[in-house]
Amino acid sequence: MKLGLERKVVLVTGGSKGIGLACAQAFLAEGAQVAIASRSRENLERAAATLDGVLSVPADLALADAGPLLVQEVEGKLGPVDVLINSAGAAKRYLPEDLEAQSWHAAMDAKYFTYIHAMQAVLPGMAARGAGNVVNIIGMGGKVANLIHLPGGAANSALMLATVGLAQVYGPKGIRINAINPGATLTERLKERLAVEAKARNTTADEVLAQGQARVPLRRYATPEDVANVALFLASASASYVTGAIIPMDGGSNPVV
Repeated sequence: MKLGLERKVVLVTGGSKGIGLACAQAFLAEGAQVAIASRSRENLERAAATLDGVLSVPADLALADAGPLLVQEVEGKLGPVDVLINSAGAAKRYLPEDLEAQSWHAAMDAKYFTYIHAMQAVLPGMAARGAGNVVNIIGMGGKVANLIHLPGGAANSALMLATVGLAQVYGPKGIRINAINPGATLTERLKERLAVEAKARNTTADEVLAQGQARVPLRRYATPEDVANVALFLASASASYVTGAIIPMDGGSNPVV
């Protein structure tokens, strides 16, 4: 299915693995020019070996000055960024008794500020051109409190507010900003979550996985490709009247309005 994304310049933060990597693959398949960013050069090299024609740029977006430098490099090589897919950063999970003040600061640095810094770097140029799309991959932890993901959930909640608010600000300038809230998704990050939950419940990670999938109405967790397909739609002209939307992707696990 062609979505009119051919030759569009797409920047995927956190594009070296997991959902970000799946998004990079999906946009490449649509004929887009894709750049991926990650803190890890090793992960970037591994991802680039599987992605034909992708531009890989190391960047630690927890740092405020990294966003403009990243966008400058991408635009210097590919042209103005048409689409930003934010998938960088993951807040560490903690048992409640292990939480410290620094846990909350680290979560905001890892998840909230990485997205904010990337958006602040691309939005002025998009506004000047009168067109652009941002899709933030956030997470259901910002809607439903998980006792081992409280700092990360708080960062996710803040990102949802920023997404909706910035969509209001930049809509008149021709820019659409939306978000996807995946539930549990079959990535390496899920393995870390399963290990923490298994420890808290004194069981095995495999048992936690089986029990978790059995509770999902669709009886499975999402794949990264499931999320990437929705990101494609939101970034395309097929979603031209969608902005400020927060799309849940949890297989129906949280039946809330």
